[in-house]
Amino acid sequence: MQNYADAIKEYAENHATGLTVALVTGVGLLALRRWMAGGVCKSKAMLEGKTVLITGANTGIGKETALDMAQRGARVILACRDMNRARIAADEIRQKSGNGNVVVKKLDLASLQSIRDLARDVQGTESRLDILINNAGIMMCPKWETEDGFEMQFGVNHLGHFLLTNCLLDLLKKSAPSRIVLVSSLAHERGHIHFDDINLDKDYKPEVSYRQSKLANVLFAKELAARLKGTGVSVYSLHPGVIRTELGRYLLPTLALWKRILASVFMKIVKNPWEGAQTTIYCAVDENVANESGLYYSDCAPKTPAPQALDDDAAKKLWDLSASMVGLA
Repeated sequence: MQNYADAIKEYAENHATGLTVALVTGVGLLALRRWMAGGVCKSKAMLEGKTVLITGANTGIGKETALDMAQRGARVILACRDMNRARIAADEIRQKSGNGNVVVKKLDLASLQSIRDLARDVQGTESRLDILINNAGIMMCPKWETEDGFEMQFGVNHLGHFLLTNCLLDLLKKSAPSRIVLVSSLAHERGHIHFDDINLDKDYKPEVSYRQSKLANVLFAKELAARLKGTGVSVYSLHPGVIRTELGRYLLPTLALWKRILASVFMKIVKNPWEGAQTTIYCAVDENVANESGLYYSDCAPKTPAPQALDDDAAKKLWDLSASMVGLA
């Protein structure tokens, strides 16, 4: 036993520097992981008798948000493009929450006709809509076009939700007090609205398109809140954090090998989907922000967005352009 103890002591003395580095690194990674986890929605609000519609709710933070809404007793509508995955997700949510009032509806945000069909379905079958969560999104894809000829990221992330929200406004107003939540991103801070080339036909770069679409989310929330003032419908936009989801599936294959290796390590410490859903849930249910509208949130707290996201003229100009593009003008 003494020899064993001496051996350990000798090893520690000979490898003191390495052990210290390992300990410091471990503590540092643990602290970084806790910091990355971000805020948590602490509201105990229940949603019995209320209806929530969530786009892209079959995976990632959308699915976690749907589960939380179901656990609070809401009727939850999963509006998704892939119906098979949506049905599987709905079954899992029903089992985990004990709430059987979870339904699936078809929605392809890359098709204006699909959006109008869903809105017509909801208006015809639902007596109320208390919370609309515009969660679905696509990130860093190649230069693809939607069914209607729009650049895919701008078309899905902004125009699709712009049309859906406007089509459901009457039901949201009828159900007031109600809420509209738009999932944006920190990426909006480096974004610009290319009014002279909105589809980026002249020089398409995936990251430029993504940033534009996420800035459009924040500007849309700002202008929508102004237009809905006095109606009882509140609007929120948010950054969910960096999260381990499928959203980056188009980005990773384009990276150099060493960048992919670094990314795989980095993804171990970023938010998981439950953590990433917390700010969405906060904006959807927290009582403290019930009377707030048009603000931007991160880690379950208000945050000042980038200067270009505070531009009233740009918000109005984007609204008019968007309305024209989707046929609402």
